[in-house]
Amino acid sequence: MNIPARFASLAVFVAVLGHGSAEFVATMPTITGPELSVWRILLGGAGLMVLALLIIGPRALFAPLKTDAWELTWLSVCGMSGAYFSFHIAMETASIIQVATLITTTPIFVGIANLIVNGQRLTAVKIVTSLFAFIGLVFLITDGLLEKLIGGQDSIKGILLALNSSVLGAFFAVRITPLVSRHGVLSVTALSLMTAGIGLWVGVGLIYGIWVAPHTLFERPAADFSWIIVLAFWNTTISQFLWLGGLAASPDITRASYLFYLKPIIAAALAIMILNDQISLLQVFAIIVVTGSVLVELFWPRIIIALARWGDHA
Repeated sequence: MNIPARFASLAVFVAVLGHGSAEFVATMPTITGPELSVWRILLGGAGLMVLALLIIGPRALFAPLKTDAWELTWLSVCGMSGAYFSFHIAMETASIIQVATLITTTPIFVGIANLIVNGQRLTAVKIVTSLFAFIGLVFLITDGLLEKLIGGQDSIKGILLALNSSVLGAFFAVRITPLVSRHGVLSVTALSLMTAGIGLWVGVGLIYGIWVAPHTLFERPAADFSWIIVLAFWNTTISQFLWLGGLAASPDITRASYLFYLKPIIAAALAIMILNDQISLLQVFAIIVVTGSVLVELFWPRIIIALARWGDHA
């Protein structure tokens, strides 16, 4: 991936900034929901395809299509297209903070997907952290109910769509793993994103009657043009490239991936400082519970050792 090992953590951190600001950027254009999701994935996928061609060349990039074209296609359309579509629809009713917090639960659902797809049993810590993630979800839904009761925006639909995005993303990650092992992460990711973009373009056109014409991008108002470019290339192409490249170059992939859990904090900070959004007490609890549950799982071996030492000294 051409990222030196000494810059691996920095690359991952910049990628997290990109992922963490996606919810914020998605609220800025005048277009939202289905149409914005198509613009993002089509342009972002095209950008990642160009990077892949420059880095690994056309032979390696298109190799998965020779042997696994059907599997890659249906996984990309059902998994990645569905995840991005749900994400952008969720942003129409749920807050930036709510969506970012729920997307952070993806690693929890990866474990559940592994159980369903591969029969890999859940460990005790996975069960505990999943319960805590569920409690975080309850906080967000409760917060949505309170908003509805006092006449505010009904965010429950958005919360459930964000949850759906997280679940679909988790199952996609588990099912696509064999293809990544055979062909490499960059080629599979680039092809999946581009395929998802095409699938989403067709789906949104058939369902909503919105046929996005990429050549009209330069005809859009300057503000919309700028934010679409940022969302597609910064939040998607560059962030994906740096995330994959940073993890590949890191001597400790697990430790480097911990930075992902800064996502809801970054999203909350942007929403509060720039958009003047208000964060409720329940949303604060949700961020703490969800982020904390994932961190507990990641640091579980060290926690066990620390508890054992504490027990010996007690």
